[in-house]
Amino acid sequence: MIGRLNHVAIAVKDLAAATALYRDTLGARVSQPLPQPEHGVTVVFVELPNTKIELLEPLGADSPIMKFLERNADGGIHHICYEVEDILAARDRLKAAGARVLGSGEPRIGAHGKPVLFLHPKDFTGTLVELEQA
Repeated sequence: MIGRLNHVAIAVKDLAAATALYRDTLGARVSQPLPQPEHGVTVVFVELPNTKIELLEPLGADSPIMKFLERNADGGIHHICYEVEDILAARDRLKAAGARVLGSGEPRIGAHGKPVLFLHPKDFTGTLVELEQA
């Protein structure tokens, strides 16, 4: 059901500093910051040959990333994202298997402009999983 790894998301306190670290220290190509108010984050994508790293900075006091950073002061891996061919079929199959889909269960448009869903970390060995329509 799952396809390729789309990205690994890392929550950061200072997006500019994290971007500079990846760009200047590691020599990576990085995107411009992209505010995502509907998700409560500003993102930067670090482009790698085989996938991406998504740097997440809180946008607003109600950001889920703010809550994550309160529990993990240094930041860290927030979630992993896999591509799926049919996000609705994947959702239905996962729910039938007992997995919990977060939120309303309806896909929302993510930072890549494609439908996404999040799966409860307690159902996936402690890892928050994002599914993105391929």
